[in-house]
Amino acid sequence: MNENGQVVADTRSTAWDTYAQSKPQRRKTNAKGETTWFNWTQYPDHGPGGDVLDLTPGDRVLDLGCGSGGNAAHLATLGMKSVGIDLSAKQLGKARERWPGVDGMELHQADALTYLGDTCTIFDAVYSVFGAAWFTDPGLLLPVIHAKVKPGGVFAFSQRPPADGCYGCQASYIPRGPEEDPAVVKRWDYEPDVWVLILKEHGFVGVSASVLDPPPGSSRTGTLFVRGLQGG
Repeated sequence: MNENGQVVADTRSTAWDTYAQSKPQRRKTNAKGETTWFNWTQYPDHGPGGDVLDLTPGDRVLDLGCGSGGNAAHLATLGMKSVGIDLSAKQLGKARERWPGVDGMELHQADALTYLGDTCTIFDAVYSVFGAAWFTDPGLLLPVIHAKVKPGGVFAFSQRPPADGCYGCQASYIPRGPEEDPAVVKRWDYEPDVWVLILKEHGFVGVSASVLDPPPGSSRTGTLFVRGLQGG
């Protein structure tokens, strides 16, 4: 690994390329017949929408770990200047295939810490849906997010809730070929009240964190959703 962590980034991008191959493209329409939509949870047609970001047309918004680009594309169609970054070239390829010619959307292959450290753009909101906010040390990520969100701007993210007793830095295992060991990436899991404290420690205010229930009738886990405002 070099001093910039290049080998680590390459290893993670390979893992996420593997993950991308296991996931189908987003549906052409959702249950309402919409061709673009925002989804915070792991369930279709469930949970809050993009309105929780408090954006208006022309605002700049950054998706940390945009995957195949559905949320970023939706915000662009609403008139936002929507930027999505992802480590995986395959995920970004799927995004460009699924959302060709969407005005106002930019996609970049980049590590979240590197991109935020290098960009001069101040965003009106930053978000992560099962993305880089889950898989990056918050002690490193939150200061650079705080520096690149306007005062009063929203930072929000969603991910799976932690398993009981499994808090802090954990390991996620991404299956590969039958003759290969799983790829391993780090993730950060905390209970909602701990996320509130962590964001407040890094200058965010009005912080809320809760676990959204799964859809009615589902016995699977809910979705952790955290939201705060840049405190200036």
